[in-house]
Amino acid sequence: MVQPAITGSGVFTPADVISNEELVEAFNAYAERFNAAHAEAIAEGEVEAKGLSSPEFIHNASGIERRHVMDKSGVLDPEVMHPLLRQRSDDEPGIMAEMALDACGKALAQTGREGAEIDLIICAASNHERPYPAIAIEIQELLGAGGFAFDMNVACSSATFGIQAAADMIRAGSARRALVVNPEICSGHLEWRDRDCHFIFGDVCTAVVIEAAEEAQGAHFLIHSTRCATKFSNNIRNNNGFLRRTRPDGVADRRDMQFMQEGRKVFKEVLPMVSAHILGHLEGDGVKADDLRRLWLHQANKTMNDFIGRKVMGRVPEAGEQPNILQDYANTSSAGSIIAFSKYSDDLVPGDKGLICSFGAGYSVGSVLVERA
Repeated sequence: MVQPAITGSGVFTPADVISNEELVEAFNAYAERFNAAHAEAIAEGEVEAKGLSSPEFIHNASGIERRHVMDKSGVLDPEVMHPLLRQRSDDEPGIMAEMALDACGKALAQTGREGAEIDLIICAASNHERPYPAIAIEIQELLGAGGFAFDMNVACSSATFGIQAAADMIRAGSARRALVVNPEICSGHLEWRDRDCHFIFGDVCTAVVIEAAEEAQGAHFLIHSTRCATKFSNNIRNNNGFLRRTRPDGVADRRDMQFMQEGRKVFKEVLPMVSAHILGHLEGDGVKADDLRRLWLHQANKTMNDFIGRKVMGRVPEAGEQPNILQDYANTSSAGSIIAFSKYSDDLVPGDKGLICSFGAGYSVGSVLVERA
């Protein structure tokens, strides 16, 4: 059977950066305007006043210091509080495809391959800018790739689920060389007017090339095994969708049309699930925690990652064993663990093992056990 390997990775990082200080200034201006406009109702107890945010609150709650976004002007405007992205004609590349071209180009350059050598593209992301035609097929066209392409969505676990699907197809012979690409415009579904979550997300795009190890043209990572799991939960949810206009208040400015979560419940329920998943994956492959050179975890929250790292390793991870990038990127949904992998894998030597893991809404969790070759 063919041995699949990750032979290249790439990251597209938007130019716009929002610091915690900038974000707080904009949010607090919005909150003060809201409280002034609803002063009477707030005094009567009919409306809850908006609390103010602070850089210290954000950093203590998440470990995030800044985030990259596709547009900061709208996010930082107290009268808008969401990104402003130009409407494109149907004859122009979509914004997700444009992001993907950059990340895919970098991943292909690392492998010494051209787009025409790809015969499978999976666009795996938590939100897609349209239902059809598939973003993946648009990327396929722009890259000059052959074969077939499709979109998939498993929220924050999309990248690892996509890697499993691509690796399985390469093993089975239904594809020879794949790109798994994760264009995440999280700023578009974040509720920037909510103090409890306005700081969480950022935008980015990642891509990995997967092909048979015997065809790799340079250093690569053998994919020894993958493992995915899901369990239904409403604790992370977004009710937006194409049926919105069919409902009486479907076009109203409703809170549930954006990202929502019950943070404490997520923390309590997801961490044991993820830790047990990783430990079960390692045990199933006969790998001990001490055999791992690196953990590339989903980048949602520093406290969550620290907890998982300790649980898996059975100790506090040493410097470099569990790299975090969310202080600079924030939570980028499915792309987070791949950013960490792309930026913190070159120093590994042949024989070093590592594990990529993502987790989130669903609940879902996916892990990929790799070895440097």
